[in-house]
Amino acid sequence: MTELTINYCFDFGDRRSSFDVRVDARSLLQHAGNQDTALPEWTRLGFHQCANCPLTAQDTPWCPVAVNLMPLISECGGLLSYQQARVVVTTAERSYSRDTTVQRGLSSLLGLVMATSACPHMRFLRPMAKFHLPFASEEETIFRAVSTWLLSRYFAADADGVPALDLSGLGDSYQGLQAVNRAFAGRLKAACGQDAAVNAVVLLDLFAKDVPYSIADRLAELGYLFAAGAGTQREG
Repeated sequence: MTELTINYCFDFGDRRSSFDVRVDARSLLQHAGNQDTALPEWTRLGFHQCANCPLTAQDTPWCPVAVNLMPLISECGGLLSYQQARVVVTTAERSYSRDTTVQRGLSSLLGLVMATSACPHMRFLRPMAKFHLPFASEEETIFRAVSTWLLSRYFAADADGVPALDLSGLGDSYQGLQAVNRAFAGRLKAACGQDAAVNAVVLLDLFAKDVPYSIADRLAELGYLFAAGAGTQREG
């Protein structure tokens, strides 16, 4: 398999909107789209450029995240946050469905699109796209984020083969993500007629703001899963 396809379908009762996210199976990156056609001004790199963006307009005139979001914003930019929809997410392995608000469905989809774009600050999220879990709870997200980070440390082990099991870098990465989310809220306000997409980014940012300061507390809440003898009954 050379390509992964994840489909999001929003059923509003009287109409449906469907989006395919196609990702290279090895790099986990989307294609940047057809940039031969005219792109809207809000997709330029310099338009509400992230304060921590390492890219330059000379080398990268168009923001890779914005370009990948453009088809989605064109379709959903006029939707209201609390409009209800049945959202069905289909992968090669299974389907997920949930009756929810547009902003929550879009938040899950935007998170996937952003993570699989060629933005340097999204790199640490990319492996999770392989095992995308829509509508994830905060507990599920912290479990996946920490597990993915520690796996990345395992594969980046030093010359002695000793992985650095330090989570401080995860907090730093999420702080970088906050700057991206702030800038994208500004981009999308300019691009959208309504608030659903903007508030979808706000939902993503709530988690990004929380992680750097609460990793230890969140992990403590998961400690029972790994307590000695968890899930077993001592025999007398």
